[in-house]
Amino acid sequence: MDSIVGRLADIETTAEAIVEHAQAQKSEIEKKVQAKRDRFDQELEEETQKKLQEIRQEADAKMERILAGQRDKNRSTIDGLKKEFEKNHNDYAREILAHIIEV
Repeated sequence: MDSIVGRLADIETTAEAIVEHAQAQKSEIEKKVQAKRDRFDQELEEETQKKLQEIRQEADAKMERILAGQRDKNRSTIDGLKKEFEKNHNDYAREILAHIIEV
C-alpha cells in the first residue's frame, strides 16, 4: 500500500512539474506572440504612415497642377480684359460720360 501511495505521490509530483513547465512555456509563448503582434502593429503603422504621406504628396501635387492651370487661365483672362480696355477705354469713357449727362 505504501508503494502505491508513494507511486501516486511520484505521479502527482511529476504532474505538477509538467503543469509548471507547461505554464512556463505558455508564458514564454505568450511573450513571443505579443512581441510578434507588437512588431506587426509597428510595421503596419509605419506602412500606413508611408502610404498616407504618398497620398498627401500626390494630392498636393495634383492641387498644385490645378492651381497652376487656374492661375494661367486667370492671367489669360486678365490680359484679355486689359487689352480690351486699352483698345476701348475711350469708348467706355464716352459711354459713362453720356450716361452721366443724360441723368
